[in-house]
Amino acid sequence: MEDSEAIAVVDYGAGNIGSVLNMIRKAGGRGFAASRSEDLAASSKIILPGVGSFDNAMSRLSALRFVEPLKDHARAGRPLFGICLGMQLLSDASEEGGLEGLGLIPGEVRRFDFDGESIGLKVPHMGWNGVTPAKEHLLCRGLESDARFYFVHSYFYDTQNPADALFYTEYGQRFASGVHRGNVMGVQFHPEKSHRFGMQLLKNFIEL
Repeated sequence: MEDSEAIAVVDYGAGNIGSVLNMIRKAGGRGFAASRSEDLAASSKIILPGVGSFDNAMSRLSALRFVEPLKDHARAGRPLFGICLGMQLLSDASEEGGLEGLGLIPGEVRRFDFDGESIGLKVPHMGWNGVTPAKEHLLCRGLESDARFYFVHSYFYDTQNPADALFYTEYGQRFASGVHRGNVMGVQFHPEKSHRFGMQLLKNFIEL
């Protein structure tokens, strides 16, 4: 088990663990792949990455007994940060599947509902796009006004309370590309693939 100041990156077979750990290191932090539920109990910060489908990810978290430790970590007031699908798992549910999410930030995950072909856009939303902070937060510190991040997703987080949006992005519609409530936060884009902008964001998380 690593020291408690190292960031636990949840390793449940549904995320870019190596890339996230590498970017944490470049940003000046320490991280480790948490493959056992007990690894989360002593960790001061957790990152929940994710790629793939909502139900598959929730099934894997459940099978590996990560669900309750993640909720306990959030209830204890310690920082929890979801990335891409990992952010969507913070929600109550998703149109992509039938399982419940972690229910840490009220809202549902929905598929983009615009006619992309008529406006020259494709789903999934893939590539670089800008983000606009929805409110002041330490996670936004030092981000340039032209900061761009790398996205790959077909679903977006529809927060129940607009005050829970952390970033907004335009892609056929305005959607919350980041969410935040208390010590729980997440981003739809991939900071580990977003060069200096992603490094600044992860540096901000490390310094929370």
